[in-house]
Amino acid sequence: MENVLRPLTVVGGSVVLTLVVGYVADVVLRRADARHHETPLWGLLRRCRLPLQVVLLTALLRGSYRQTKWPVIEDHETGIGQVLSLVLIGASAWLVVRIAAAIVESTYARYASSTRDAARVRRVRTQVTLIMRIVTAVVCVVAAAAMLLTFPDFKTIGTSMLASAGIIGIVAGVAAQSTLGNLFAGFQIAFGDMVRIGDTVVVDGEWGVVEEVTLTFLAVRTWDERRITMPVSYFTSKPFENWSRGGAQMTGTVFFHLDHSAPVGLMREKLKEVLAECSAWDGRDWSLAVTDTTPTTIQVRAVVTAKDADDIWTARCVVREQLVAWLCEKHPYALPRVATSPASLPPDGQWPERGRASARLPRPAEVHSNNADNYVPDGESPNGDSPAAEAPRTGRG
Repeated sequence: MENVLRPLTVVGGSVVLTLVVGYVADVVLRRADARHHETPLWGLLRRCRLPLQVVLLTALLRGSYRQTKWPVIEDHETGIGQVLSLVLIGASAWLVVRIAAAIVESTYARYASSTRDAARVRRVRTQVTLIMRIVTAVVCVVAAAAMLLTFPDFKTIGTSMLASAGIIGIVAGVAAQSTLGNLFAGFQIAFGDMVRIGDTVVVDGEWGVVEEVTLTFLAVRTWDERRITMPVSYFTSKPFENWSRGGAQMTGTVFFHLDHSAPVGLMREKLKEVLAECSAWDGRDWSLAVTDTTPTTIQVRAVVTAKDADDIWTARCVVREQLVAWLCEKHPYALPRVATSPASLPPDGQWPERGRASARLPRPAEVHSNNADNYVPDGESPNGDSPAAEAPRTGRG
């Protein structure tokens, strides 16, 4: 009878105690969360209930499994103890990561709720995200090392590995220099405030929003829902456009190529009407002016402002669409045209007489030569009886 009751007492008692402690901890955290609405910490800590119960149950079984006196357990005492130790180390790492995540998320939530500057909120969000990834990586590495050290054979191997650690470190550094470069670039991005989660950037001609930042890569979501994954070292070694730096407000331009007879003044009045009805325009500034001219067209530039990159795109599209439609309906003559009729001839008497004997020769001053005094017409010589031996120099080659 004792052989049955003893294992049930050890195992059953450990399980019951674990469930009771987990329930009590959950109740306490729930009440604390109800009392303190200003911080989500206590509510986030409730997610630690499961890893806490695993740690507690494993620790109780690790300390009392020998008391069961079961023959099976006594025959495999070393292996069972090893397994329980590994589970305890893994569960402890899980609990530490959950607690760290709760603290980091709570800190970010309180900061975001009390700060109105969107740029600073994105910067803190990027930093806490990378900090959480670093903490998780460190805890996992430490847990894996602790698990390996529980095996006696690894202790012997570790002594010989330490003797050659210098050579291994050099070889690993050379082989993984790209990975290490990305790792340090990730730290530089996180704490150098170069690019943040939620920033609008242009990289390699692609416009998008930074969606994820890790220690090794950065993901950009484009306007058409594609994801561009780039190494973080790109942002520390190459120039890129960050439209969210210095505030999200933006100024956009719309260019029109029109005929010289385009009614610029009426276009300016129409632009004002279009912007007054456009919800994407923030009302800060607008203008319309002729910025360039060619033999066939003029270039008209409209300038509009908006509160962010999405609205500036919308405002530009609205202005372009409505002004072109208005020109087509009200002023079609202002649209660029291609002339297909023959060119007009000059009046009588103004056409140059080319190829005639009576056409006069150019004067020396007209060719800007440096030997104008010696210049004579073709076919004559300086003394009038023999052809010229040398043509005049014009000074152009």
